[in-house]
Amino acid sequence: MSYDAQGRVALITGGANGIGAAVARRLAAAGGHVVLADVDTERGTALAAELDGVFVRCDVREPADSAAAVAAAVGRFGGLDLAFLNAGVASGFGLGDDFDPDAYRRAMAINLDGVVYGVHAALPALRARGGGDIVATASMAGLTATPFDPVYGANKAAVVGLARALGPAHEPEGIRVNALCPSFADTDIIVPIKDHLERTEFPILEVSAVVDTFFAILAGRGAGEAWFVVPGRESAPFAFRGVPGPR
Repeated sequence: MSYDAQGRVALITGGANGIGAAVARRLAAAGGHVVLADVDTERGTALAAELDGVFVRCDVREPADSAAAVAAAVGRFGGLDLAFLNAGVASGFGLGDDFDPDAYRRAMAINLDGVVYGVHAALPALRARGGGDIVATASMAGLTATPFDPVYGANKAAVVGLARALGPAHEPEGIRVNALCPSFADTDIIVPIKDHLERTEFPILEVSAVVDTFFAILAGRGAGEAWFVVPGRESAPFAFRGVPGPR
């Protein structure tokens, strides 16, 4: 089974670089229409021109910016079929670091609030289309302990929890919500630790592997799933254990 992107309209936050840009290229090559939402105006504008898409400057910390990006998709292409809520940053907090409230709030606002605002903005447009998909970029850091960046682990775990809850909530109306959980992928977000990863021979994901899993999510039928992407393993929904119930 494969995802038919022909004529589909996709909004991609963090779409100017990295995973977002790679997904945009794959969608456009398959006949989809892309709206790139990012704070990187230079790269976003250039990529949108390359893909015959639309660029919207969007700070995902601002609910009005997500609403404007959805409006741009509807205005230019007539609707919205897919929201890829992908914008994210590292928090910069290491184990034992002094706590900086501003850095904490920035990381939580981009990585978690940005997904919440993106879902809120996208839902009415997806309903008007009769259904669609929301995929949020979480991380393997949302599925395991991350002492090297606890705040990043916290907000990505929250994204996983959000997707798991929203999936069954919106599936009856034809809207599937799922999470994409890559390991360390070769994007700008790992630049500060890339030397360490290479020295310790920790495998770094090719971005193309993450894009392949993104399309596997779209081609599937699940909702509320968190798909892991790690080197050397076939990607699949993470199998969560059930929690103890009351007696």
